[in-house]
Amino acid sequence: MAIAVAASLALLLGLAAGGTFLYYRSIDSGIKRTDAFGTNGQTGLQQAHQEAARPPAEVVGALNFLLLGSDSRAPDDPDHRGSAGSGRTDAIMLLHVDAGHRKAYLISLPRDLYVHIPASPTDPRLGNKNAKINAAFAWGGVPLTVRTVEAYTSVRVDHVVLVDFAGFQQVTDALGGVDLTNDCAFTSIAEPYRHFPQGVNHLNGAAALDYVRQRQQFPDSDFTRMRHQREFLNALLSKAIGTDTLRNPFKLNAFLKSVTKAITVDQDFSLADTAFALRDIGSADLTMLVSPNRGGATVNKESVVMPDPARAKPLYDAVVKDTVGDWIAQNPQATTATTTGGCPAR
Repeated sequence: MAIAVAASLALLLGLAAGGTFLYYRSIDSGIKRTDAFGTNGQTGLQQAHQEAARPPAEVVGALNFLLLGSDSRAPDDPDHRGSAGSGRTDAIMLLHVDAGHRKAYLISLPRDLYVHIPASPTDPRLGNKNAKINAAFAWGGVPLTVRTVEAYTSVRVDHVVLVDFAGFQQVTDALGGVDLTNDCAFTSIAEPYRHFPQGVNHLNGAAALDYVRQRQQFPDSDFTRMRHQREFLNALLSKAIGTDTLRNPFKLNAFLKSVTKAITVDQDFSLADTAFALRDIGSADLTMLVSPNRGGATVNKESVVMPDPARAKPLYDAVVKDTVGDWIAQNPQATTATTTGGCPAR
């Protein structure tokens, strides 16, 4: 879910300045890991063929993280996180960090984006057809999700951060909750039917998780939810950096421990190396975008979000070439995230 994706983002971007290299090394070993690229058990020749099929890394120093929020059927089973059949991804975000490690760009890919999903590496009966992008996780776990995102964007994924239900509330509660400005009053569709009034809402972990999950009440459905996810990302990151969390070793330790319990990463991910590389990036250096699309449509009686290749390709080409800042200067409307698609009917 987006709440813990936000926590992992805060960990990657904001907290690098708050700890020491040796401290991050000490907690690196406690992070859960998964075979994100599906290379375990492959022969050297198989790995070489798979590597040749992946997009190349064109700019030295630039980094691309795939952030996934997983709606898992077994959130407390670390041995099956990210495996095929373990659920669908509720949030899919591509985080691009420029080669100078001064700017970061977070691109939300709608979970219903209708794209081609390659054949599943674990079950050849699945995939190799067009479907909602989050089906890749259900059909082939993290490896198939990586392949699908790389095939659609032509962007090479360097690292993966997968977040599950475990630790959601603790992460936000470790910061004392967050403040979110709500454009439209609404009530959650499931128990305990929380009401979120218009204006500033101070949310603890449970309420924040409930807030960012809501979509059915809104005319534009998942687009409002993605906007709420991005707003939550920014609020959590700002809270982590702007409070005394970084200066208080006890609060910092509690926050980092809650985050590391909530995430699963690829086998080569190093918290220490990542924190050091991103130490100069804060919330003001983060730009949030949505993958260009044509909006909702119906395909085979199923609601989907149609991609817009003509607009999406220039953005992802800019990610590959590390020129996203130039692309934004030419497309300033892409960063407008304050508009709303309409309030729920009363």
